[in-house]
Amino acid sequence: MTVYTNPLIVQRADPYIYKHTDGYYYFTASVPAYNLIEIRRAKTLEGLAHAAPRTIWRKHESGPMSQLIWAPEIHYIDGKWFIYFAAAETTALDKNGMFQHRMFCIECDNPDPMRSEDDWTEHGQVKTGMDSFSLDATCFEANDKLYYVWAQKDPAIKGNSNLYIAEMENPWTLKTKPVMLSKPEFDWETIGFWVNEGPAVIHRNGRFFLTYSASATDEHYAMGMLSIPDDQDLLDASNWTKSKKPVFQSDMATHQYGPGHNSFTIGEDGKTDILVYHCRDYTEIKGDPLYDPNRHTKVQAFTWNDDGTPNFGKPVPYNYD
Repeated sequence: MTVYTNPLIVQRADPYIYKHTDGYYYFTASVPAYNLIEIRRAKTLEGLAHAAPRTIWRKHESGPMSQLIWAPEIHYIDGKWFIYFAAAETTALDKNGMFQHRMFCIECDNPDPMRSEDDWTEHGQVKTGMDSFSLDATCFEANDKLYYVWAQKDPAIKGNSNLYIAEMENPWTLKTKPVMLSKPEFDWETIGFWVNEGPAVIHRNGRFFLTYSASATDEHYAMGMLSIPDDQDLLDASNWTKSKKPVFQSDMATHQYGPGHNSFTIGEDGKTDILVYHCRDYTEIKGDPLYDPNRHTKVQAFTWNDDGTPNFGKPVPYNYD
């Protein structure tokens, strides 16, 4: 099994890697200044570490897309490129101590998404019918339908965010009303903050597995998981099963703290499943953890248990100085 350099890319949180049909891996993530969206690509995962990033979109001077650009994801849908991301109008918190992010979508119909900023057009806010803090959108296809999964605050439910799913009319418009799949409820999901966020979906062994991250973004940050048989109605929350324990968490022995906000990709062999996530190697964070830049992108292969569920193991230790 391939052992990758870790961390693969330093100071890149909320990492997303997509392997395209052109043989390239495409990488995007939150940049420490939270002021733009960049893409890099390489023929190998290792190559991403040294690939030159290309800025394809910059925050506005004012308005809803002018502050705190978070967690971009790049998707290829029906022959076009789309990036989902969250942005806010201000860095200030609201009366409930929440940021004011909403979700947005940009599109590129050029086969080369890195060619020019001018190739990307804005579709504006992805509206969910709830005007509240929302972020970390992803999408996936099932049975010729496109589904959107994201995190959002419901003022009637304690906590910062819950997980929702809806079918999409097109890559920037929802077709159905949001269905809540999960909310923070277990002890490990409610340390520091009550959070369910950063969803990612993988389809294997007749099931969809939806991983997510919970608790504050320090050493308590950890990944949970929902699953559903792929012949069930994805929009019926009762069809989903939620793990009561985290499936991936800090390893104090090797100083790997707060692994989370993951995505999935495939190895160079086209077979090996790869977990992509961010992690810190220390716990003493000075000031606001949001502005500590040292959440680094890591990648590692994972296996599958006999019952068909993923076995993520533990965060691999850093293997370079």
